[in-house]
Amino acid sequence: MSERAVPFYCPYCGDEDLEPYVSDEEPYGWYCRACARAFRVKFLGIGVRS
Repeated sequence: MSERAVPFYCPYCGDEDLEPYVSDEEPYGWYCRACARAFRVKFLGIGVRS
């Protein structure tokens, strides 16, 4: 998957000052400049769980 899911705000502090965060372990991460936390967003799918 080459496209990253884009969050609109930080899930920890709610700030919108985000930048892409790339490392060897977490290639599709985000970094929040407000609270200095890095996180990853993962799309699981569309539909009803079975």
